[in-house]
Amino acid sequence: MQNSRVRRRRFLQYAAAAGAGWSVSAQAGDSPEGTVQVGAKPTQAAIIEEPVDVLVVGGGTAGSIAAIQAARAGAKTLLVECGSQLGGAMTVGGVCFPGLFHAWGKQVIAGIGWDLVRECVALDGGALPDFATPPTQNRHWLHQVLINPFLYALLAEEACRDAGVTICYYEFPTAVSEQDSGWQVDIVGPGIQRRVHCKQIVDCTGGADIVGLIGLPRLREEETQPGSMLFKLNTPFQAGRQRLDAVYIHGADSSNSATRTEADLTGRSEILKRLRQESGKPRLTQMQPQAAFRESYRIVGETLITHDDYTSGRKYEDAVCYAFYPVDLHTRHGVRPRQLAEGVLPTIPRRALIPKDSRNLMVAGRSVSSDRLANSGLRVQAPCMAMGQAAGAAAALAAQQQTTPSEVPLQSLVALLRRHGAIVPPDSPT
Repeated sequence: MQNSRVRRRRFLQYAAAAGAGWSVSAQAGDSPEGTVQVGAKPTQAAIIEEPVDVLVVGGGTAGSIAAIQAARAGAKTLLVECGSQLGGAMTVGGVCFPGLFHAWGKQVIAGIGWDLVRECVALDGGALPDFATPPTQNRHWLHQVLINPFLYALLAEEACRDAGVTICYYEFPTAVSEQDSGWQVDIVGPGIQRRVHCKQIVDCTGGADIVGLIGLPRLREEETQPGSMLFKLNTPFQAGRQRLDAVYIHGADSSNSATRTEADLTGRSEILKRLRQESGKPRLTQMQPQAAFRESYRIVGETLITHDDYTSGRKYEDAVCYAFYPVDLHTRHGVRPRQLAEGVLPTIPRRALIPKDSRNLMVAGRSVSSDRLANSGLRVQAPCMAMGQAAGAAAALAAQQQTTPSEVPLQSLVALLRRHGAIVPPDSPT
């Protein structure tokens, strides 16, 4: 029994060392009993071949929902996330008050994301706002749901695993090439090289990173909205009961690791400055591990949602979900939300989730094809969840029907979404 335990311990040690990509010496007499020598030279990690139906890149607000929907629809689904947990800005970024799911006294966004939010509030012993009473002018935030971000990350992960999604944390794509049957995507992580062969890709990176890798056009203004670093001083953060404080990070850019690093460093430096300026004996009781970004690249889709489309509540014939939020453009001077006129309810078309001249590729989340002002309302969490569910459903159906997302019959897509609880125009909101 003792020898068996030693052999198992040695096996786990060798596996860990090999997984890290290091050469291992195991000759008798080289090292004390029960130890492993790790060589100084890295070895080439073997490439893992991964055939799947749907690859979702980015596990944030939209991506986690897209992956759950694709898997629940029967597609073999792989979710790649460069961080260590799901939820994105809502969890790691600390913007833990998703909205808006209701408009004009009725629910307009439901489905997988709403189910997770509602379960999170219930399990945490919280309470939902009074959605039946529309908030007064400029008080839309009263209908945002306060959630425990730590609990939401756990529930999203559980839902992915229950649906059969394979989650790959700490990994990111480095190359994408089109194949006859879909895509080949090279992905790397510490000690890992993965080659994914997939029929469909859903880009939920927040900056259309996959679209950029492929070489398709993207949109972005020279100046972007400031990001935020969220924190709390003195009293402990009551998750699910209150919001965190925030500092603006002007010029925040999520395009690459260098600009993200700069945003994090700037935000943390400002928090430290504020801590030192506080009177008495202040304490830093909460700080999110990374900045939350509001704006990055957007795709050039088969159609582009304009400010006029958004504020007039244009009803697209291929609408897959509703959206509802003020035009919410942040500047160096703060933000003054411009409310939608009473009764206006924007919709998001499938074509705005499909990059122009692409095949077997969809985008969901804040990279939706839109102009800057429209995007400032579309980028918030509830519509991003709805877009994620629509994209995951379309990708799964396209993979199963051996076609592209734009060619999936709209009635089939709508039927699948409604089967999984989504509200799809022109349904009368419930």
